[in-house]
Amino acid sequence: MRLIYNLRQYSKLYGNLLDHVRINAPSFMQNLLLPNKKIIYNLGSAFEVHDLDLLPYKTDELTDRHFHEIAQLSDVKHLKETVKEILIPRIVGSPGHAKVRKFIVKSLEDLGWSVNLNSFHDSVPILGNLHFHNIIAKLNPKAERYLVIACHYDSKYMGDVEFLAATDSAVPCAMMLNMAKVLQQQLEHYKNTELSLMFIFFDGEEAFKEWSPKDSIYGARHLAKKWEREEFLQKIDILMLLDLLGAPDPKFYSFFSKTESWYSRILNIEDRLSDTGMMERYVSSGVSRPQEPNRYFQPNALRSSHIEDDHIPFLRRNVPILHIIPVPFPQVWHTPDDNEDVIDYSTTENLRRIVSLFALEYLEGITNNA
Repeated sequence: MRLIYNLRQYSKLYGNLLDHVRINAPSFMQNLLLPNKKIIYNLGSAFEVHDLDLLPYKTDELTDRHFHEIAQLSDVKHLKETVKEILIPRIVGSPGHAKVRKFIVKSLEDLGWSVNLNSFHDSVPILGNLHFHNIIAKLNPKAERYLVIACHYDSKYMGDVEFLAATDSAVPCAMMLNMAKVLQQQLEHYKNTELSLMFIFFDGEEAFKEWSPKDSIYGARHLAKKWEREEFLQKIDILMLLDLLGAPDPKFYSFFSKTESWYSRILNIEDRLSDTGMMERYVSSGVSRPQEPNRYFQPNALRSSHIEDDHIPFLRRNVPILHIIPVPFPQVWHTPDDNEDVIDYSTTENLRRIVSLFALEYLEGITNNA
């Protein structure tokens, strides 16, 4: 993914970035630095923070009893084993890439999902012509509508450097597979409903040379165009994209007004889990500058900048987006240190719980109110 409004050319001294930007940044960036505005500085970008107008959502909450039953479902052993299977170099076209693809497909087929590959060729810088494979898994391939949860499974090409890409995005892949296993019984019903669940594992998210409209998000661009031609995009209720997950103390924000009501659902789920003591080691270790130290999903919206990621081709075609990506990015982003050592499994399991509860509340609430 890429952060828009890049400041790397202005300063490498992030600790002194504020003063530096006030003096040297272009006018559009200086305008973000008006008094009393919250600004988040990330690896190369600045975001203006707005208070979020929490909107009511249109589906029922899970009852307390059902909520607690679902929240208690867990299999961290499986989560860790799944991470290890994916946590290998998986550059498009490499043996590791093929191995991870086959592992994802088999894992979901073994759970009774309908899995298909959206395969295509494209030419990329440095490596030439490559064969890409988006993985599309549906609980009910005949459903009329879908809640879509997605991530990318390729790792970035970094020459001779071994890049395992734990947060980017082995952990999101593992979270989704773990969610499918942990909720297998609860999801069985949605193999026969008009509203169902779909997983997408995008291929080719990473740029091979330098991020540009043609050297990035290869799989997402291809699939969005295909589904637009086939008039399939109208079947997607929401696309929830997971990226850069697994490091401790993430901070998430609402990026799009169109889905603020659904983002408020996530806030509510996090609060309910916290209130009942079901969030493991739910504290801030100060990895990032805290907004609200004891929560992941902030009651704020980011509107002055945006992040380019696999959601962009779908956003441009009016698909509602929930982008679950931390700001600031993990400090290990696009470095060899993005390996298993950075993974905080308590945080990862907490986030898996939140995403799982959101999915079930959405599916059950919409179905019951249909």
